[in-house]
Amino acid sequence: MFAIPFLDLPPLAKASGSIRLPGSKSISNRVLLLAGLAEGSTLVHDLLDSDDTRVMIDALRTLGCGIEQEGATLRVTGIGGQLPVHQAALFLGNAGTAMRPLAAALAVLAATQGGQFELSGVARMHERPIGDLVDALRQLGCDIRYLGTDGYPPLLLAGTAKGTLRTATAVRVRGDVSSQFLTALLLALPLASGATDSTPGRDIVIEVDGELISKPYVEITLNLLARFGIQVQRDGWQRFTLPAGSRYRSPGAVHVEGDASSASYFVALGAIAAVDAPVCIDGVGSASIQGDVRFVEAAQAMGADVRMDANRIEVRRGAWPLRAITLDCNHIPDAAMTLAVMALYADGPTRLTNIASWRVKETDRIAAMANELRKVGAEVVEGDDFLEVRPPVLWRPAAIHTYDDHRMAMCLSLAAFNGLPMRILDPKCVGKTFPDYFEALFELAHAPREQVPVITIDGPTASGKGTLASTLAASLGYHFLDSGSLYRVAALASLRQGVADSDGPGIAAVIARLKLRFDGPRLFLDGEEVSDELRREDVGSRASKISALGDVRSALYALQVSFRRAPGLVADGRDMGTVIFPDALLKVFLTASAATRAERRHKQLISKGLSSNIDDLRADLEARDARDRTRAIAPLQPAEDALLLDNSAQTVDESVAQVLDWWERRRPFGA
Repeated sequence: MFAIPFLDLPPLAKASGSIRLPGSKSISNRVLLLAGLAEGSTLVHDLLDSDDTRVMIDALRTLGCGIEQEGATLRVTGIGGQLPVHQAALFLGNAGTAMRPLAAALAVLAATQGGQFELSGVARMHERPIGDLVDALRQLGCDIRYLGTDGYPPLLLAGTAKGTLRTATAVRVRGDVSSQFLTALLLALPLASGATDSTPGRDIVIEVDGELISKPYVEITLNLLARFGIQVQRDGWQRFTLPAGSRYRSPGAVHVEGDASSASYFVALGAIAAVDAPVCIDGVGSASIQGDVRFVEAAQAMGADVRMDANRIEVRRGAWPLRAITLDCNHIPDAAMTLAVMALYADGPTRLTNIASWRVKETDRIAAMANELRKVGAEVVEGDDFLEVRPPVLWRPAAIHTYDDHRMAMCLSLAAFNGLPMRILDPKCVGKTFPDYFEALFELAHAPREQVPVITIDGPTASGKGTLASTLAASLGYHFLDSGSLYRVAALASLRQGVADSDGPGIAAVIARLKLRFDGPRLFLDGEEVSDELRREDVGSRASKISALGDVRSALYALQVSFRRAPGLVADGRDMGTVIFPDALLKVFLTASAATRAERRHKQLISKGLSSNIDDLRADLEARDARDRTRAIAPLQPAEDALLLDNSAQTVDESVAQVLDWWERRRPFGA
């Protein structure tokens, strides 16, 4: 996951390939809670690893559930409906799928078994309504207090041992704000079947006031309840009956299917950009229990060419431009956000209706989507429960604000197929449900090589190029290329194989067989990390010599150019800006005095327990400088348009800040 303040996307073009989706958030957190409340142990396969599931797991562990990681599988040993812990403070981040059902379950357990539980989250969670759920629980006799603003978390749940609940009459809950309120009651009330003020054989009834929104999410809840032994009877979408004597029992194992809401981004990707080959999505399909799989129907209405089987979706571009549609989105509230971005590529205005629930999600998604779509040039009309998007006449590059909302970040990334760069602010927010989303996107979506931004850092030996370049790459979320390492690994490999340092064709043949892997600044050769060996003086000296050989330079040229891929590249060396990437957007020539460089190298060697003489190091550096400046092929010199940076008196952070400032001035996003 990119843990950076922003991520710049180059103009993206075609897309193709396959992706396996992470597990469904909706299923994952429901299964975790059900397994935590049930009797016995449950093996959970393919669980989503995200911020939301982590806060649920932490909460269950705090409440006394057994949580054990067994390889890729999680074993959850439930509490069997009996509280082993009667007091806890639970922080639930911005996870509505944790806050609402845990509030209901703990309110019921505290009311009947005694206890005191405080539930809180991030600031945005304290702005997300929970009053309708609290009102329903108070009908039962649960003691719930607001610790901040009435109607919103944080909450204090309390009760005394051997308490009773009022279940003789139906529990009423509003259904027109969030289906999570009903889901929370359905998950919690089986815990009340053995501790009520009614006769032992009485059913528990929930009645919904108003039209129930997001019905497919309630279907997921009912399906999973059945797997854990609770067969809910329902009369339409207004009345739900939990049978008397309901008890949670582990099914032994549960497999979490891929997230259908996340699939929507890749279905849209295929509809927009899968021109020559399809985008294939594994882990969800026609057999899914998630309502958001019906996003496929909306994408087809807009022109996507889709083939689907039980556990796989294959998408190609069909109609182009996409067809504008008007759609009631009550059945796909989360996935419908993706349609708003697909509308940018349509042949007219697209109108999405019945989406009032967007306003009480991680952010006010109607307002947020309208704001960000306007930035790229769309005309947008928003209402209490609808959004109408007219595609841009003139696209604009834009810095997209994500509002700490994972779906805003993932949806709006699809606006990068317009020929202009895009900036996604706070990309790490995707960690809520899909931590590796951007990595997955760049595996499938291709940018024209010449459109991928490059920063080059050239300069003499020991000027700090590698440290500056790798830090910049990490700061920007870009790929990193240490070209000196490539020459050094060629030097090391050829030295190991006994090839003379003057044998250009022989060293080129060695390079052709190299099996390399970069992990940030670390380099692996044939699976062995050789980072330290590459810093040996004999390897460095050989690298300087072989870098002047034409055959070696030709063999390494294609390898270096291949590192230029989305989202961008920071490359350091001696000729990155002059020879390898002459069209780089920003070229920096890094310098420092020979005395400063010798002192840095001396400290580096001493820190590794290696003896050195600072005067000899300086003499060696000056000799290398002279050799690099006068070599016949690509002599060391600044590119004509390079910016000079003398870091003799600068810290690494100061140098990084300077280059980032220069970079910002080259970008089209403004303040």
